[in-house]
Amino acid sequence: MQLTEGASVSAALLRLIRKAIDRDGGWLRFDRFMALALYAPALGYYANASRKFGVLPASGSDFVTAPELTPLFGRALARQVEQALRASGTDEVWEFGAGSGALAEQLLGALGDAVSRYTIVDLSGALRERQRERLRGHAPKVAWADALPETLQGVIVGNEVLDAMPVQLLHFDGTQWLERGVVAQGDAVAWSDRPTALHPPVTGPFAAGTVTEIHPQAEAFVASLAERLTRGAAFFIDYGFPAAEYYHWQRTGGTLMCHRAHRADVDPLADVGQKDITAHVNFSAIALAGQDAGLEVLGYTSQARFLINCGLPKLLQGADLRTLANAQKLLTEHEMGELFKVIAFARGCDVSLMQAPLGFADGDRTHTL
Repeated sequence: MQLTEGASVSAALLRLIRKAIDRDGGWLRFDRFMALALYAPALGYYANASRKFGVLPASGSDFVTAPELTPLFGRALARQVEQALRASGTDEVWEFGAGSGALAEQLLGALGDAVSRYTIVDLSGALRERQRERLRGHAPKVAWADALPETLQGVIVGNEVLDAMPVQLLHFDGTQWLERGVVAQGDAVAWSDRPTALHPPVTGPFAAGTVTEIHPQAEAFVASLAERLTRGAAFFIDYGFPAAEYYHWQRTGGTLMCHRAHRADVDPLADVGQKDITAHVNFSAIALAGQDAGLEVLGYTSQARFLINCGLPKLLQGADLRTLANAQKLLTEHEMGELFKVIAFARGCDVSLMQAPLGFADGDRTHTL
């Protein structure tokens, strides 16, 4: 997206947001602001034509995801997906937030005849078109859905989808919790806090001035999937922590972050529509949401441990230097290996096949949730 085009998108998006502020009586909850900033038709970050995904800033991209780094990510994940397909007796894969289509391409290539249908659920019309182009060779198997069906079966995959779901912001002033929203300020928007009965899911202690997030939309999403999944498994890969780490008293600034041109900043109110807005995942809450809706938690571990369990080191044998360097980013602690986690759920699967899920065979951390 060119600078002038980006500024035009931001101006139009801010006008839309200010109308929403007026409709809500002059104050808009942050999760509603975030939803508009990311998903407003044709204007929101994920709905406009700008390029999002790529390895280097020179490509015009804003950030890189694991499937963009190396196709070996999808090939390793496919081993776990294939096990879950066999255990559930199904041949369908559902991917949420498929991005550029890179992961879908990798899974379809690796799984072959084990998959008869691959359904993508993505809110972005612009990204759907890119996915269609990339997955043209798999066209007979691939479909797109606008909404969840009443029931579904198969294996669900979501890579960096939970972190893009709108969050509510909370601010502790030393005596009470306030909910943080936005108000109009000239042609822009500004922060504004209001008293609330909402609070984090742990008791603290919390330092005065702490700002943090709660994730009702992500939890509702997982619960909704759980209610519809009659037989199968679900695997979510994202950056985040268990609740005890997420709401640690020293994490006073929360986890809200923006990404643009492979740089991070903490101001979601600037350049609206031109950058990603994200928050880390509270995996304890995600686990409870799925469990309360009837799913079994299969496992929870780091991305590095999951990929090693799924055979990534073997896939790297004989790889060239670039492939080795990119794959190393998926595994090392100071890159994606430790910050990213994998959580899995199941319902109606063959117990004998899923008692030891491949990706969690060593280093399962479910006990920390």
